Amino acid sequence: MSARATRTAMVVVLALTIAGCGTGGDQASGGAADGRVTGPVTVFAAASLTEAFTRIGRDFEVANPGSTVTLNFAGSSALANQVNQGAPADVFASAAPATMATVTGAGNADGAPSVFARNQLVIAVPRGNPARVTGLADLGRPGVKVALCANQVPCGAAARTALDAAGVALTPVTLEQDVKGALAKVRLGEVDAALVYRTDARAASADVTAVEFPESARAVNDYPIVALKDAPNPAGARALVAYVRSAPAQAVLAEAGFQAP
Repeated sequence: MSARATRTAMVVVLALTIAGCGTGGDQASGGAADGRVTGPVTVFAAASLTEAFTRIGRDFEVANPGSTVTLNFAGSSALANQVNQGAPADVFASAAPATMATVTGAGNADGAPSVFARNQLVIAVPRGNPARVTGLADLGRPGVKVALCANQVPCGAAARTALDAAGVALTPVTLEQDVKGALAKVRLGEVDAALVYRTDARAASADVTAVEFPESARAVNDYPIVALKDAPNPAGARALVAYVRSAPAQAVLAEAGFQAP
């Protein structure tokens, strides 16, 4: 073989080697050759997102064959603490900017969070509304048993804002760690009413009735989402955040009762 032929062969081998390394890097970071993401994507999301994000997660998997979305739902404050303590997660979706700030303030976010939805409170009562609750003032009546979220949880902070705006003082019989817990007390007949998000009351409409009240406009929650700095699947994290803000996901959120940001 001539010297020129030898040099040409070496260039071809080197080019193939570099190309192979590039492909392997994309796969390791969760990227597929066609631009879709692959691998597991773990999402920590506020409990009030349970129904909407369950569907959005399935839709994301269909749009990205080879991906698997794992959802962990709980109160936003509890999830933020888990993220800051090093729990392996790719994405965090909170029910309030204040809770998100504990994660960004600790340096655990990959970029700035973006608001993807808004939510508003209603009074959830058992079907038939036996206590005849028509507004916030009724929650302060003697004998009316009320469930609220704990103050450190976004739904609890929103409830306190609404109650203060209405000048209503009450002592709840229970303080729950997330909105699903407060709603469960109504569904089980253990309380006469609970302050929950409109979306959660809609999801449980077979068991509860939602009572709207004007003061809820003073306590609307913005929902921010962010990819996490130490995400095991960075490409998947960024893709899922983008998908939540896409038209198909926004349609799912709207159907669940969320407001556009």
